[in-house]
Amino acid sequence: MMKYNRIFCVVIDSLGVGSLSDAPAYNDHNVDTLGNIARACGDLKLTHLTKLGLMNLHCVPHNKPANMPDGYYLKANEKSAGKDTICGHYELMGLHTTHPFQTYTDTGFPKALIALIEQQMQVKFIGNKAASGTHIIQELGEQHISTGELILYTSADSVLQIAAHETHFGLDRLYQVCEAAREICSHDPYLIGRVIARPFLGEDATTFVRTSNRKDYALDPSVPTLLNELQDSNYEVIGVGKIGDIFNLSGLTKSYHSDSSIHGMQQTIEIAEKENFSGLCFTNLVDFDSLWGHRRDPVGYMKQLQSFDEQLGTLIETLRSDDLLILCADHGNDPTYTGSDHTREYIPVIFYSTSFNGSGLLPISDDFCVVAQTIAHNFQLDDNSLKGKSYLEYLK
Repeated sequence: MMKYNRIFCVVIDSLGVGSLSDAPAYNDHNVDTLGNIARACGDLKLTHLTKLGLMNLHCVPHNKPANMPDGYYLKANEKSAGKDTICGHYELMGLHTTHPFQTYTDTGFPKALIALIEQQMQVKFIGNKAASGTHIIQELGEQHISTGELILYTSADSVLQIAAHETHFGLDRLYQVCEAAREICSHDPYLIGRVIARPFLGEDATTFVRTSNRKDYALDPSVPTLLNELQDSNYEVIGVGKIGDIFNLSGLTKSYHSDSSIHGMQQTIEIAEKENFSGLCFTNLVDFDSLWGHRRDPVGYMKQLQSFDEQLGTLIETLRSDDLLILCADHGNDPTYTGSDHTREYIPVIFYSTSFNGSGLLPISDDFCVVAQTIAHNFQLDDNSLKGKSYLEYLK
């Protein structure tokens, strides 16, 4: 029998809780997104996250655990080969990525690949290197405006990012170029996880700013995810924020674009207050990652966590007795670490319902798929091909 009618899964994008054993293989040493933010900033003052058990789950300097936490909580190990957004979200929804996508961090994209896109879309590229998105716009934005040449860059992830000015180049035209690049990069030998449109505004290097019209073009999942399983069983599957981009709308019955993580939480709260459905609301809050993790800004990350914590209190107040809230992450992005890329870490998984009679620490999960299988088990989708193990039996 179904225990929970509505499940809200909120991804605090990049909130890792300590190095995985294989982190050194990814050039990550002593990384700890949550812990190192506290070391850099002191008391985080996260009232609701603390009450749910986050500080009981992970030893966080300057922060005390709750005496009687309200949630069940655990750490989950990443099984997939990689530490990027797609790998993390696919794994949360029941898939293991065994072969990492192509990366071009050290060399830039091959000339043959660039020529294919340029010839098909009648454009020219500048840049073609691994870079911070804000820095490369400051470096090349004025040249882009004067010549019309698009800014091409990547990172340590499997991403091809194209930046262009919204008005001087045109937002729709940027999307068209990215759609063409997505098709080309969906096949060997250029199998790239995401193509990302990065529009910006401003008139010079001192005023350039990226806008909320970013658009991700991801590969379709190779096999059905939990989202598809739920949709095929006639459950509602609502995506909020970047979820629609990550899964190419596959398995979603509704998708809401968010302008920011604050907006994404506002949308989630409104869904909880107003929408009667049976199924899953799946929310990604990307600002933690894109604004603070990649930019190596622990203070900004801390403030974003505090804003989220306030909104979390409001969301908790709207939950019904047959609702289940799941808080988790998709990878780490330690803002105190070197470089600007994701970090290979455990993620927190916190379960909460107003109907709980108990709480406490649960066993470490072998993979992120604990989220998918717990949701699948609740909705009686036990005959599925998803990886992982359900923890529903622990939630009492």
